[in-house]
Amino acid sequence: MATPARAQSAAEGRTIAFDRGKGNCLTCHAIKGGDLPGTIGPELTGLKARYSRDELIAIVTDETKRNPLTVMPPFGRNRILSEQEINAVVDFLQTL
Repeated sequence: MATPARAQSAAEGRTIAFDRGKGNCLTCHAIKGGDLPGTIGPELTGLKARYSRDELIAIVTDETKRNPLTVMPPFGRNRILSEQEINAVVDFLQTL
Protein backbone atom coordinates (compact mmCIF):
# COMPACT_ATOMS: atom_id res chain seq x y z
CA MET A 1 0.00 0.00 0.00
CA ALA A 2 1.28 3.43 -0.94
CA THR A 3 2.27 5.80 1.82
CA PRO A 4 0.60 9.23 1.84
CA ALA A 5 3.90 10.80 0.72
CA ARG A 6 4.25 8.30 -2.14
CA ALA A 7 0.62 8.91 -3.16
CA GLN A 8 1.22 12.67 -3.22
CA SER A 9 4.41 12.14 -5.22
CA ALA A 10 2.49 9.91 -7.69
CA ALA A 11 -0.10 12.67 -8.13
CA GLU A 12 2.70 15.15 -8.86
CA GLY A 13 4.26 12.62 -11.25
CA ARG A 14 0.96 12.27 -13.13
CA THR A 15 0.85 16.05 -13.56
CA ILE A 16 4.42 16.05 -14.93
CA ALA A 17 3.80 13.04 -17.20
CA PHE A 18 0.67 14.62 -18.71
CA ASP A 19 2.19 18.12 -18.99
CA ARG A 20 2.80 18.78 -22.70
CA GLY A 21 5.66 21.13 -21.86
CA LYS A 22 7.43 19.12 -19.15
CA GLY A 23 7.34 15.31 -19.06
CA ASN A 24 5.21 15.11 -22.18
CA CYS A 25 4.93 11.30 -21.94
CA LEU A 26 1.68 11.34 -23.92
CA THR A 27 3.51 12.46 -27.05
CA CYS A 28 4.81 8.90 -27.45
CA HIS A 29 2.89 6.70 -24.99
CA ALA A 30 -0.71 5.74 -24.33
CA ILE A 31 -1.45 6.22 -20.62
CA LYS A 32 -4.76 5.52 -18.94
CA GLY A 33 -6.50 8.85 -18.35
CA GLY A 34 -4.41 10.73 -20.90
CA ASP A 35 -5.77 12.60 -23.91
CA LEU A 36 -4.45 12.27 -27.47
CA PRO A 37 -1.72 9.67 -26.78
CA GLY A 38 1.07 8.89 -29.19
CA THR A 39 1.97 5.46 -30.53
CA ILE A 40 5.76 5.71 -30.91
CA GLY A 41 6.48 4.14 -27.51
CA PRO A 42 4.81 1.24 -25.72
CA GLU A 43 1.59 1.69 -23.78
CA LEU A 44 2.47 2.47 -20.17
CA THR A 45 0.56 -0.16 -18.22
CA GLY A 46 1.53 -2.84 -15.70
CA LEU A 47 4.96 -1.29 -15.24
CA LYS A 48 5.36 -2.19 -11.56
CA ALA A 49 5.12 -5.88 -12.47
CA ARG A 50 7.63 -5.59 -15.32
CA TYR A 51 10.27 -3.21 -13.95
CA SER A 52 11.84 -2.48 -10.59
CA ARG A 53 11.76 1.08 -9.29
CA ASP A 54 15.49 1.42 -10.09
CA GLU A 55 14.93 0.20 -13.65
CA LEU A 56 12.16 2.75 -14.20
CA ILE A 57 14.33 5.53 -12.80
CA ALA A 58 17.14 4.48 -15.17
CA ILE A 59 14.75 4.37 -18.16
CA VAL A 60 13.36 7.85 -17.50
CA THR A 61 16.78 9.29 -16.61
CA ASP A 62 18.61 8.02 -19.71
CA GLU A 63 17.14 5.16 -21.76
CA THR A 64 20.05 5.46 -24.21
CA LYS A 65 22.21 3.55 -21.72
CA ARG A 66 19.96 0.48 -22.14
CA ASN A 67 18.95 1.09 -25.72
CA PRO A 68 21.28 3.35 -27.75
CA LEU A 69 18.76 3.46 -30.62
CA THR A 70 15.85 4.75 -28.53
CA VAL A 71 14.09 7.96 -29.48
CA MET A 72 13.11 8.55 -25.84
CA PRO A 73 14.69 11.75 -24.51
CA PRO A 74 17.18 11.33 -21.64
CA PHE A 75 15.10 13.34 -19.18
CA GLY A 76 17.72 13.24 -16.42
CA ARG A 77 20.91 13.49 -18.44
CA ASN A 78 19.55 16.48 -20.37
CA ARG A 79 18.11 18.02 -17.19
CA ILE A 80 14.61 18.10 -18.66
CA LEU A 81 13.40 16.77 -15.31
CA SER A 82 15.04 17.05 -11.89
CA GLU A 83 15.83 13.98 -9.80
CA GLN A 84 12.79 14.79 -7.63
CA GLU A 85 10.56 15.08 -10.70
CA ILE A 86 11.86 11.77 -12.09
CA ASN A 87 11.10 10.09 -8.76
CA ALA A 88 7.57 11.53 -8.84
CA VAL A 89 7.04 10.29 -12.42
CA VAL A 90 8.26 6.83 -11.41
CA ASP A 91 5.89 6.86 -8.42
CA PHE A 92 3.09 7.58 -10.92
CA LEU A 93 4.28 4.93 -13.39
CA GLN A 94 4.20 2.34 -10.63
CA THR A 95 0.47 3.00 -10.18
CA LEU A 96 -0.34 2.10 -13.79
